[in-house]
Amino acid sequence: MAKRSPESAVRALTATDTGFDPAVWQELAAMGLVGLLIPEEHGGAGAGPIELGIVAEEMGAALLVGPYLSTAVLVPSLLAAAGEVDESAAVLPRIAAGELIASVAFAEDGSARVPATIATCARAVGDGWQVTGCKNFVLDGGLAELVYVLALTDAGPAVFAVEADAPGVEVTPLTTVDLTRKQCRLQFADAPARLVGQLGSGVEVLGAALDSSAVALVGEQAGGARRVMDMAAEYAKTRYQFGRPIGSFQAVKHMCADMLLETESAVSAARFASESVARQSPSRIADLALAQAYCSDAFVFVAATNIQVHGGIGFTWEHPAHLYLRRARGDAQLLGSPSWHRERYLQQIGACRD
Repeated sequence: MAKRSPESAVRALTATDTGFDPAVWQELAAMGLVGLLIPEEHGGAGAGPIELGIVAEEMGAALLVGPYLSTAVLVPSLLAAAGEVDESAAVLPRIAAGELIASVAFAEDGSARVPATIATCARAVGDGWQVTGCKNFVLDGGLAELVYVLALTDAGPAVFAVEADAPGVEVTPLTTVDLTRKQCRLQFADAPARLVGQLGSGVEVLGAALDSSAVALVGEQAGGARRVMDMAAEYAKTRYQFGRPIGSFQAVKHMCADMLLETESAVSAARFASESVARQSPSRIADLALAQAYCSDAFVFVAATNIQVHGGIGFTWEHPAHLYLRRARGDAQLLGSPSWHRERYLQQIGACRD
């Protein structure tokens, strides 16, 4: 990550429409990282949540710009939850080889999770299906060649695979605070699609996929917080004012100490959640919800405090501090807000009802 995702590469890729470096993606595929969650029979590494968390921490620390969360995490998690053998056999080997970029479209207006009322619909036409509706915040939607869409049918919600270049698909890039994650709005107008999994199981399948993918997100947040904390500590030791390093001033010491506490706690929470998911603990959903809430808040706090430690230079476009704050702000809303996750945690432990 240090070699392939330095600040110069991050800035260069954020200036592009797709945020994609094919050479780096192929190298990640050759290392087995793109296929980390893909079973060995489909050309992947067959790894699990713990290994994913380790990789995600380093990618988050380096602010890797690329379709890893969408293609290498969300899609394999979705197909595993759907139990779709034929689709997995057709798609996963291409993803593991770095040949296919895919994504998942589920969010709609006012919801970063699966919406309570799904407006996107699908209807059977002959031997196939057609999807109509709009999806927001689709990760790497402008780059993906294949998108898995949650849509409502007469038999209930279901997941459908739609080719990005199919007729009736319109892609609109979104301007978001985090320039390192490319998001799009996808508009479908009778777009041809194929059913993935069972009718009526779409919400459950998407929910399971998002929970599995959250392990990568909290890992990224913990890794990003760790890198930002190191950045602040190093600056506090080398920036001199009044003939002494600013880290010797009590106010700066307190900020750095608070950053360390939040960072170490976030790393512990992320790793505990990945281990809980890996061993299928009965409390894994509660553990994951609490980790998502904590890591989101911690990353934002540490990234914002880092700017304060740096002072005036920290507010400038030329300094990387704002890139981490932007990533922290975006990640905190990506799969649900911290307040949503805290409420979910309370529901899981029986402290409140829906």
